[in-house]
Amino acid sequence: MNQSSTSTARRTPVTERGRQARLKLLRAAEEVFGEKGYEEASIAEICRTAGAALGSFYVYFADKKAAFVELVDLLGHRVRRELATAIADRPDRMAQERAGLVAFFRFVAKHKKLYRIVRQAEFVDAAAFRRYYARLAAGYAKGLGAAMDRDEVRRLDPEIVSYCLMGMGDFLGMRWVLWQDGSLADAERVADTAMTLIASGLALPPKSAPRKQRPARPREPS
Repeated sequence: MNQSSTSTARRTPVTERGRQARLKLLRAAEEVFGEKGYEEASIAEICRTAGAALGSFYVYFADKKAAFVELVDLLGHRVRRELATAIADRPDRMAQERAGLVAFFRFVAKHKKLYRIVRQAEFVDAAAFRRYYARLAAGYAKGLGAAMDRDEVRRLDPEIVSYCLMGMGDFLGMRWVLWQDGSLADAERVADTAMTLIASGLALPPKSAPRKQRPARPREPS
């Protein structure tokens, strides 16, 4: 086994108490990595933030990188779960798109350090960085493909469309939530504007009425 796979191997606790202790360390890691960055963050500070003994960290994680990679995976899982819950009862794909966009804004407001952590992952562990987006895109593309099969949206390559829409949501969340210190004041307005743009590219074009045939003109006598 290579060094990287050894470092990031999961140490899954077998008791509920252990799972809660591990989750508490991951929440502390989100705070510390997001505030200080991966290089400046220390295991000691993560443990202090979690209110845990230093030795307990190594019960659950091999090293700092292992905790960071698991944090990226955990944040990705939480994003996907929030979006799935938000769109579950929406009547059609366009309503799901809007609900998912607003849900993502809310997630960013609760996890303001999400952007810094995920972007650092590209340099700390490229596989974790790609996995974060690939898993999100996989579910997105599946939902889009199903909507295309129901003739709710235009038939395009669902994976390409999923990355287009993820990119839009990513930057809108950065500009109107993160840069506004977690404010959701503009969330509805931003979602409405984005949906107008999305609808122009995703919605089925209106079916044109069949052209009426003009009656043949009688031939003039020669």
